[in-house]
Amino acid sequence: MSRPNPHWRPDDATVAYANVTALMHRLELPDYPALHRWSVEDRAGFWSAVIDELGIVFERPPETTVSGLHNPETVRWLPGARMNIAESCFAHPGNTPAIITRIDGAVHTISREDLHRRVMQVVDGYRTAGFEPGHRIAIAMPMTVEAVVAYLGIVWAGGTVVSIADSFAAEEIETRLRITGTTTVITQDRIVRGGKELPMYEKVIEAGAGHAIVVDTGGAIPLRRGDVAWGSFLGAGGTFAPVAGDPETVTNILFSSGTTGDPKAIPWTHLTPIKSAMDGRYHHDIHAGDVVAWPTNLGWMMGPWLIYSSLINGAAMALYDDVPTSVGFVRFVADAGVTMLGTVPSLVAAWRAGDALDGVDWSSVRVLSSTGEASNAGDTAWLMDAAGGVPMIDYCGGTELGGGYIASTVVQPSVPAMFSTPTLGMDLVLMDEGELATSGEVFLVPPSIGMSQRLLNRDHHEAYYASTPTWKGTRLRRHGDHLEDVGDGYHQAHGRTDDTMNLGGIKVSSAEIERVVQRVDGVAEVAAIAVEPDGGGPSRLVLVVVAVDGVQLDPDGLRSAMQHEIRTHLNPLFKIHEVEIRTSLPRTASAKVMRRTLRGEYLG
Repeated sequence: MSRPNPHWRPDDATVAYANVTALMHRLELPDYPALHRWSVEDRAGFWSAVIDELGIVFERPPETTVSGLHNPETVRWLPGARMNIAESCFAHPGNTPAIITRIDGAVHTISREDLHRRVMQVVDGYRTAGFEPGHRIAIAMPMTVEAVVAYLGIVWAGGTVVSIADSFAAEEIETRLRITGTTTVITQDRIVRGGKELPMYEKVIEAGAGHAIVVDTGGAIPLRRGDVAWGSFLGAGGTFAPVAGDPETVTNILFSSGTTGDPKAIPWTHLTPIKSAMDGRYHHDIHAGDVVAWPTNLGWMMGPWLIYSSLINGAAMALYDDVPTSVGFVRFVADAGVTMLGTVPSLVAAWRAGDALDGVDWSSVRVLSSTGEASNAGDTAWLMDAAGGVPMIDYCGGTELGGGYIASTVVQPSVPAMFSTPTLGMDLVLMDEGELATSGEVFLVPPSIGMSQRLLNRDHHEAYYASTPTWKGTRLRRHGDHLEDVGDGYHQAHGRTDDTMNLGGIKVSSAEIERVVQRVDGVAEVAAIAVEPDGGGPSRLVLVVVAVDGVQLDPDGLRSAMQHEIRTHLNPLFKIHEVEIRTSLPRTASAKVMRRTLRGEYLG
């Protein structure tokens, strides 16, 4: 078991400046452990203080902070309130930066006032097109200025954003449109990455979108009859009041893989971004005037997280529309004056291997963060040093939580690849075979603002609460991660306990991968597992294959064919590490494939 070995310790100036310190002073609490303890013992008081600190805007304030705390599946947050969370993104002065991006090689700043003007053009276009509140519109494109403007405009107008990653193949886009019953898609003509041109509009058409609104990036791609250019969709703008509703009104549908073929459709409401913004404020120490960068897109929860955590806290988001592994991105971080930089571990590994930070001044960066995959301690320590000796906030959570359940803070020592605290307002217990353990499956102690209470295409109770144990009288919520308590309040991640994995920072189920690679000739059965490399780091995809009787399979040829299927029909970001051929797969008495057994056997 690894013991906590801090690589960074907070100095007096960092502690004095931290948002979490200001909150402790306001509440007259002596230290961080006392703050966290209070946040879970008085959840109503904690979230009331958070909402006040964030400056959340209401058309009509809530009657109380929460009702029904005794039942996490039916609890009501902010009952009686009417609100539109997009309005809280514009509560800071209009002349302050909202987005910093790169245009024609130069850094360009968009103010809150300008962002608001552009959002009103989307609202005008939404209304002119005849869309009513509640109408679902998908956004399938990279994390660009237009994507952010479209997202906020749809939410402001009372619509629902259906988030789709730009990297998905047409089949996966079609699945998400089918699940949500969505016909209208905002996209762009093409994607340019590392000098290569990739199709985007073409994929949306192939996915069966009935109507597309297309941003022109210069690809000179003709549109289908009935589809419209982004510029034609936008209205003249003006002043439109945000469409307010119950806090539980759905504003965004995101997807997270389960252990069956279709991904889980998870609704975000006006409440969910409050959790995102809280995590940004107290765990990532985002202040007004900061610049936050996180290579992401709206198909991953970190896309909406970035919008809300930056804008609600008075910070700007930095958007770079190209490959983040490049020296270009590294220089953009410096040129944009990024103060909080989010990463995924595979990105850090690429920077380190390519010496990408050599000669680059990252003195503006105060805080680093990492999520999406298990971190590698060596890479993490390298980045902390390369950025000038700053803390790393390891951050783990889920789409169905609106943020993290475990993280770190800038007022605690930073240990590479370890978490120092459950997030404020949440607690967790570890269990192994139904008993409390120091290493085992994570169960969350609900409730919290941000925790989902429904799924669009699953039984929510079955997914998160059925047959879970109780702890101190509270029904625990299943999460599925495997953590180890390494002492002194620190935890280390050991991947998933179920059949879901994180590949390249994207959550995907074994079943989704298996469904795609099963198409390869000569394959009778296949099981997909994720394994962690020695020393930790991003998960590696291993496929265990059983051949059709009488067929001899070549591992190298099989790997190439399966990688082609994944690239074409699922996601090109998912890379196969190894293909192993066996005569059979281990199964339970009910014929379920025992992937945990396969994982253990592979690791020896």
